[in-house]
Amino acid sequence: MTATTAPTDASEQTAPQPGPESRAERIRRRLVPGAAAVFAGVLLYLSFAPRELWWLAPFACAVLGFVLHGRRPKSGFGLGLLMGLGYFVPLLSWTGVDVGPLPWLALAVAETLFLGLTGLGIAYVSRLPVWPLWAAGVWIAGEAARARFPFEGFPWGKVAFSQPDGLFLPLAALGGTPLLGFAVVLCGFGLADVVRRLKADPRVRDRALVTSAALTLTPVLAGAAALPLVSNKAEHGTTTVAVIQGNVPRMGLDFNAQRRAVLDHHVKETLRLAAEVEAGKAKQPDLVLWPENSSDIDPYANPDAYAVIDKAAKAIKAPVSVGAVVTAKDGKPRNRQILWDPKTGPGATYDKRHLQPFGEYMPYRDFFRVFSSDVDRAGVFQPGTKPAVFDMAGTGVGPVTCYEAAFDSVVRDQVKEGAQILSVPSNNATFERSQMTYQQLAIDRVRAVEHGRAVMVPVTSGVSAVIRPDGSIAQRTGMFTAESLVADVPKRSSLTPATRLGVWPEVLLVLVGAAGVGWVIARRRAGAAG
Repeated sequence: MTATTAPTDASEQTAPQPGPESRAERIRRRLVPGAAAVFAGVLLYLSFAPRELWWLAPFACAVLGFVLHGRRPKSGFGLGLLMGLGYFVPLLSWTGVDVGPLPWLALAVAETLFLGLTGLGIAYVSRLPVWPLWAAGVWIAGEAARARFPFEGFPWGKVAFSQPDGLFLPLAALGGTPLLGFAVVLCGFGLADVVRRLKADPRVRDRALVTSAALTLTPVLAGAAALPLVSNKAEHGTTTVAVIQGNVPRMGLDFNAQRRAVLDHHVKETLRLAAEVEAGKAKQPDLVLWPENSSDIDPYANPDAYAVIDKAAKAIKAPVSVGAVVTAKDGKPRNRQILWDPKTGPGATYDKRHLQPFGEYMPYRDFFRVFSSDVDRAGVFQPGTKPAVFDMAGTGVGPVTCYEAAFDSVVRDQVKEGAQILSVPSNNATFERSQMTYQQLAIDRVRAVEHGRAVMVPVTSGVSAVIRPDGSIAQRTGMFTAESLVADVPKRSSLTPATRLGVWPEVLLVLVGAAGVGWVIARRRAGAAG
């Protein structure tokens, strides 16, 4: 039987054989790729808010792709880990505010393990023809995995969330965050392959180089082609929305001990806005949005809390969505949005469905208590079970409470349930003046384009914002100030392709990565059989 040789790139077939390595070359060979991987991670971190450096993301992927190409899977795992450390350690530094470095570093390392496995997969497919395509699929598979595991996942830091100002952003309306992230990564890996081929032989002008260049440019052109999917057009008129940021007495976790003061702050700011409306200095809002945790005193059980919220709703003469901590009929606490009518009081509710592990609930509490007593500060909330859209003066408002905005399915469910605008009530006070609020605002901006909805962001202490359906910010507040935003926003009911397709773009892109891995396995088996 004649042996079969697996096809390789033309540049690899003609590459000269290396001579003996010197000690300096050996050290360089070992250190430079690792340093480059860390550098790629730092570049990716720098592409995220509050910086508007979205274009660094494809360059970060280009550096990673360049150092991973042709590596053994074991080396790919190590280089992926190094990139993850350069990326997640600074990106997630806000998680250590007030609880110390241990939880922050533990989370960063856990997320880094996923990037290690991603690097392994990219290295594994990197010798295939058109490898940037398969490698980009592997990247999306890694993001899909960490968005679901463990503890229901942690999608914070998906590449798509670095792009609220980027040329690729319109692709979110076509295929959601998976397609948007895929485009960024594919562009970067394509660029890496162009550089690799030119470095090997600057005179080369073969078909493979043209293909690599096409893989680099196609995502940019696709972003431009998808631009007609993005629109600020009002399909059912507009509604006047008031976003209330009441502020908190002090920063830090202990602000929850001042629950009545926080509630009073939001009542006071709403009464102040009502006085401005009465004086003709502000437009009468059709609906009012308070942030998450604006009433940590259960208004169902506490007559004083009920009275002051009702007073604010009557004064502003509009329904108010109130973020409250309540005890449900089953005796268990809920993080709840309550639709408060100025005439009839509390009505429809939405219970936060995707709770934050180690914050709103504590998995394996007894086990983690061994490492830190801070685990007992975590809540014991119970998740909600279904989407809910509030009818607020004829406008369908879909609440997506804080952390939930990072999860594709939760936001999509609210839009499919009939939300004409989205509200992301949040509480960022526990993270002080960190980058967390800006990173979350970037997520909200991507969601606006993904689903073609205006997104309101009422936050306890900053940054609150009004986001147009095209992802641009119409109004915003400062941090740790008491402010109100009043804006006319478009009501929209049409569904973007991303909303209609749901999880399928992600499934197809994961299958691209799986196909690349399968191809390598098939080639190796064919070679072994030969």
